[in-house]
Amino acid sequence: MQVHHTDPGRDALLETLEAVFAGERDLVANAANMAALLFQTLPDVNWAGFYFLRGSELVLGPFQGRVACVRIPLGRGVCGTAAQERRTIVVPDVHEFPGHIACDAASRSEIVVPLLQGATLLGVLDIDSPIVNRFSDDDRLLCEGAASLLVGALTQP
Repeated sequence: MQVHHTDPGRDALLETLEAVFAGERDLVANAANMAALLFQTLPDVNWAGFYFLRGSELVLGPFQGRVACVRIPLGRGVCGTAAQERRTIVVPDVHEFPGHIACDAASRSEIVVPLLQGATLLGVLDIDSPIVNRFSDDDRLLCEGAASLLVGALTQP
């Protein structure tokens, strides 16, 4: 799956993810490597990881960062809302997001991207930062591209 974009840093990160996913179809293995790459590469990030849909709640998957909330009901917090609405949510200041679930008190801004395989919700990519207003539109495009590559890897040859 080829993702088209124009930012050189984003290009390099997405190309690295494509290489990491090449020949590997396991969601957990690829999510673990993706969480590590995003955590190590993106500046001013204190948590990067995944929650996978299990029944009517999101359950913690591979991540990098501090110990996290394990289960999040659909519709609760930023992750549950992004999952339920099946859309990316960028929150400049988590203290202003109604119902925010504070797993790490140091987190101030957040981006959550749903992992969609067609109409099926697999889970979400969640990235937190201790910096208010950390995530730009370029970050949104990067995270959506990365999520698309991750889901696409599930069906690669």
